[in-house]
Amino acid sequence: MTNIAEAPAPTTIVFGTDGWRAKIADDYTFENVRRCADGVARYVVERGEQAKGVVIAYDRRFASEHFAAAAAEVLLAHEIPVAFSSGAVPTQMSSYEVVERGAAAGIVITASHNPWTDNGFKVKSPTGSAAGPEVLKVIEAQIAANGGLAIERRPFADGEAAGLVERFDPYAGYEQYLRRTVDLDALKAADVSVLVEPMYGAGAGWIPRLLAGGRIRVTEIHQERNPFFGGINPEPIRPWVDEALGLIAGGGYDLGLLLDGDADRAGAADEKGTFIHQLQVTGLLMYYLAEHRGLRQPVVVSVNNTSAAARLGERYGIETYETSVGFKYIGPKMIETGAMMGAEESGGYGFGMHLPERDGVYADLLLLDLFLKEKAAGRWPVSKAIEHFHEIAGPSWYRRIDVHIPRDEYAEVKRRLLVDLVTNAPAELAGQPVSRTQSLDTNDGFKFFVADGSWLLVRTSGTEPLVRVYTEATSEAIRESMLEAGERLVRGS
Repeated sequence: MTNIAEAPAPTTIVFGTDGWRAKIADDYTFENVRRCADGVARYVVERGEQAKGVVIAYDRRFASEHFAAAAAEVLLAHEIPVAFSSGAVPTQMSSYEVVERGAAAGIVITASHNPWTDNGFKVKSPTGSAAGPEVLKVIEAQIAANGGLAIERRPFADGEAAGLVERFDPYAGYEQYLRRTVDLDALKAADVSVLVEPMYGAGAGWIPRLLAGGRIRVTEIHQERNPFFGGINPEPIRPWVDEALGLIAGGGYDLGLLLDGDADRAGAADEKGTFIHQLQVTGLLMYYLAEHRGLRQPVVVSVNNTSAAARLGERYGIETYETSVGFKYIGPKMIETGAMMGAEESGGYGFGMHLPERDGVYADLLLLDLFLKEKAAGRWPVSKAIEHFHEIAGPSWYRRIDVHIPRDEYAEVKRRLLVDLVTNAPAELAGQPVSRTQSLDTNDGFKFFVADGSWLLVRTSGTEPLVRVYTEATSEAIRESMLEAGERLVRGS
């Protein structure tokens, strides 16, 4: 007798802090990408905005261009015109094109900094920002409703022949857009040497091309497409950027500029190859806008970002706002408050004078401009400029660890943490009394402050069986002590 297996239930697709991501050929399939595209298409149709079209872009991951074409075919079946990237481009180029074209939405096929085994699906709003929770809730409902149904599609070639597909290369327009707020010619004229690490991603070639033709010397590594990413996670943090840091430490470079796999995150290193962590970069960019540009509009940061933002806000008279983790919260808050900058702990930075969405290329250019202005003020090399910044903004010893939990125990750990951190919160951390406890919205966890301003954040993941423990401390010793205490809280020991 032949056993006939039941058809598997449709994948439940939920957009996290930055889109939907999954393992290729497991949950990330052409069928599920079409379901996501159908959700976007129906959202656009319901709003009567088909004529505005949708922008589709993709990164350098395995088969990204083919997944992008599959998404386009679904939109074309709904008579929605598509602006389709002519090649792999940074994620923010979709945001730029959405704004420039007045499109109804944007879709980007990318898993950002995730391992090479994954791919993903991001949605952009008409403002260029990440689609907010309200929009994603509608799209998720449409996706849930289409599970198991045949998704209508129109062949890409047929749509292109009918004039419904326009291929675009964003470089020329983006360069012109940049020049409104960045003096590229001044950057090109600088007598400095820069190492750029795009991590095999979609940002390769962009910074060297934007800075070409001047005195500045730009060396880029890992330019080639490599869907395996050389065996690393394409995230611009240690240990994944250690090769670049080693090259800089070997001499011959004044600084390093780093990008992630889809170039919407930024990072940096000084002339010694010392990594400048993400919370420092948040503070440096805020300092740059206030000190060197004289701007005073609000700044939006995620709850796991630096306390230096508040201190700089007090110094310069800048209002700061705190949001839940993810640019789907930061972007809308930037628009609501007219913010000049938004920043998340993971290295994503957006700017009101540019786009209310993360742009690693733009952020790196602003960092370069900052250090050149510090050089002109006599604070050079970069390490000296960093020291000056901390004299103003205070110390920032930051680190994050992921505490992995067996999947079958994770639900119980989450339940226990919710109870323990509410009813039995620690009275002391790192030898200091806890001065303030902050219970955060959604899944952002619990944040504890001690007397000297150091803080610990415990946050459960909604997509993986792990608990993230973050700290920003006033010294390296306190940082390590806070992390040890955080891990004990998670493990109940």
